[in-house]
Amino acid sequence: MPSKMTPKERAVAALTCKIPDQIPTFELDFQLAKEYMGKDHLHQNELDGLSKSEVDIKLHENAEFLLELFEKLEYSIIPIQQLNWENTLETAKIIRKISGDKYMLTRHGDGTFSIPDGNDMYDFAYRIADDPDGVKQEAEDLANTTIEYNKKAVDAGFDSFILCSDYCYNSGPFMSPAMFREFVTPYLKKIIKGIRDSGAYAIKHTDGNIMPILDQLAECEPHGIHSIDPMAGVDIKEVKRLIGDKICLCGNVNCALMQTGTDEEVIASAEYAIEHGKPNGGYIFCTSNVPFRGLPLERYLLVLDVWKKHRDY
Repeated sequence: MPSKMTPKERAVAALTCKIPDQIPTFELDFQLAKEYMGKDHLHQNELDGLSKSEVDIKLHENAEFLLELFEKLEYSIIPIQQLNWENTLETAKIIRKISGDKYMLTRHGDGTFSIPDGNDMYDFAYRIADDPDGVKQEAEDLANTTIEYNKKAVDAGFDSFILCSDYCYNSGPFMSPAMFREFVTPYLKKIIKGIRDSGAYAIKHTDGNIMPILDQLAECEPHGIHSIDPMAGVDIKEVKRLIGDKICLCGNVNCALMQTGTDEEVIASAEYAIEHGKPNGGYIFCTSNVPFRGLPLERYLLVLDVWKKHRDY
């Protein structure tokens, strides 16, 4: 094992359930850039009405800013969010040109059904009952389209994908495990296979209580599962016991406590996640969702301090 890995090497080791030199860290999205750096990363609406050359300048500035931001945070995986499809790919190309293969780059890459919003829940339930074959065909079409988009993203420089369709409430998945196996699992497995076939890495994200479908998520063979949600009672110690030798675990630091708990509770949550995620590798330190806008920056820096204290293997 090298005495000093690059950030990407660290992420690859964790995602392949090997032991890196240090526990890597990243977040699906970092929404506290302005508080941390004094300025925010670029959003798509800031490019509206600009000429092509002006957009190009903004994208280069933003790529340099993202590298500065995430190098300061010591992330191994850089998430590129908040931009449209074309500008996201262009940003990845710029970052690769500047930094080479130092970091893993990630973006959203899911295409499976997620929890419908309140307006669509009844309609979705009726469709499953009245036209299950039509729903499956839609799932197949979404998966195929997603696979093609992910291939183009790999060509642009992305080497990992966060699969962000949420499946679970705190009480459990939005459909029964039997229905999940019929309407989600085959298509999630297909998307993940497409990512693996392209040489990239898949991190399946879903909040909530994943335990009733944990076996199905594992069958789909993602490299990692995020968020191991403690607010839904998901215990990283138990998840590590069940699947930690095959799939990297990402997360488990309690976001709710980071906003409303005491410093001692926040530290205890971070230490618990590391204590049970770290052994034998296959763990990436992160929160159970994201460092969201409104979260006190000092609370996020507090959990990073815990990580720095315990990250070495």
